Amino acid sequence: MSTAQHKIGSGFGAHSTADDVLAGVDLSGKLAIVTGGYSGLGLETTRALTRAGARVVVPARRPDTAWKALAGLGGVELDELDLGDLDSVRAFAERFLDSGRTVDFVIDSAGIMACPETRVGPGWEAQFATNHLGHFALVNRLWPAIEPGGARVVSVSSRAHHFSGMRWDDVHWRTGYDKWQAYGQAKTANVLFAVHLDKLGADRGVRAFALHPGGILTPLQRHLPKAEMVERGWIDEQGNVLNPSGFKSPEQGAATQVWAATSPQLAGMGGVYLEDCDIAEPAVEGDQSSGVRAWATDPEQAARLWTLSAELTGVDAFA
Repeated sequence: MSTAQHKIGSGFGAHSTADDVLAGVDLSGKLAIVTGGYSGLGLETTRALTRAGARVVVPARRPDTAWKALAGLGGVELDELDLGDLDSVRAFAERFLDSGRTVDFVIDSAGIMACPETRVGPGWEAQFATNHLGHFALVNRLWPAIEPGGARVVSVSSRAHHFSGMRWDDVHWRTGYDKWQAYGQAKTANVLFAVHLDKLGADRGVRAFALHPGGILTPLQRHLPKAEMVERGWIDEQGNVLNPSGFKSPEQGAATQVWAATSPQLAGMGGVYLEDCDIAEPAVEGDQSSGVRAWATDPEQAARLWTLSAELTGVDAFA
């Protein structure tokens, strides 16, 4: 049902671009939904998929901004979606299902990072709610369109999952909020979601993957003060990127999620965490530079998170 968490020798790597992994791939007639598909890695993902012939639906919290970013790009549809608002998620899913179409790829690329303590909905911590619960509800509500086509569901996580496992006694950070640990928990949740979705969906032809796209400077950093990015050695006082070789370009950053969604090399596989266009190795204790932590791929924790998420959102396509 699932694949061992070890490299398969894909032939691609950290410097591969989304266009590289799609070379020779014809996606004509395929339909993708890419959350956040108008900014950063999501925008590059949308561009690459449409160049390969796919039609891409881009749900956007800021439609006006999205239209400007997507101007001139063919094969794209835009609709409104706020992942932090479950009513908005339901409305988007209903509109899509009403179109009667099936979907081939769902790429959960939207997210927020290291924001000040923020509450959404019934007081939920915003990073967990937006990055995980919103996507959980979206995929479950879209299940009638996902299952018939044997879609792949791609959950964009991060190496930041090393920062924190699930904080089971306080997932909404009612006390002791730490923006980076909260982000880490949300990214761990993204991996656990893929693990359990793959377990539930594999017999129905639906496979799920999670991934780290790499370090890329994009609008995802919007909540970080300039001084913090200077302190971390990402930029200098003038805003110039330091050590550019340590960062991927957006085109390179989009490659792993595009590879996850489309590569025939992953046929029959699922429930694994990817990085640099390959399956990642298990992380080495004390090393946060690569690999996946055991807490993010633990099937028992994945099942526990699924149950909690279904209770919180009121949605479970498998109930």
